[in-house]
Order: sequence, then structure tokens, then C-alpha cells
Amino acid sequence: MKWRLHDAGEDDDPLLSVVNLVDVFLVLIAALLLAVARSPVNVFDAGQVTVIRDAGTPDMEIVVKNGKKIERFRGDGAAGAAGQGVKAGIAYRMPDGSLVYVPE
Repeated sequence: MKWRLHDAGEDDDPLLSVVNLVDVFLVLIAALLLAVARSPVNVFDAGQVTVIRDAGTPDMEIVVKNGKKIERFRGDGAAGAAGQGVKAGIAYRMPDGSLVYVPE
């Protein structure tokens, strides 16, 4: 009786390649689920997160997530309320880098 460790018929079995593809897709799905879970705007996270997109550009957007509520604020490209404010006080920068506000 002749012992064979490897069957030559297994080389052409298409089912083996399908099983390998399923394994690859399972790994990709697990990686995507981890990426979604670690996203700052994850719906399942109860914390508060603020994300600023395209900062300093006319189409800047601020996304605020507080618990399950998500609010979006978009800039229209114009400066808001320019020249309508009044002086409220003076801020001084201390030698240690902290700021001190002195109201008038």
C-alpha cells in the first residue's frame, strides 16, 4: 500500500479558493467594524464630540455630536456680525502663557 500525504486532486478544487475569499472578507468586515467603532462621530458613543471640517475656508463645517444628537453648522463664506460688537474688556498674556481677562 502506498501512502500519499498530498492528493493531486485538491490542487484544482474551486471550493478551496472560495473558502479563502470568505476568510479575507471576514477580516475586512472586522476591520471596518473596528474603524466605525473608533470613529469620533460614532452614533453608539454617548460622549460629546466636536469636529471642524475644512477649517479656515469659506465652506467650513462644524459637526457637534452630543449623545445621539448630531448638529451641523455650515459657514456661508461671509464674516459674521462684523463691526457690531462692543469692547467688553482686555486680555493680558502672563509670562507663564496663561491669559487673564479684565472686564471693563
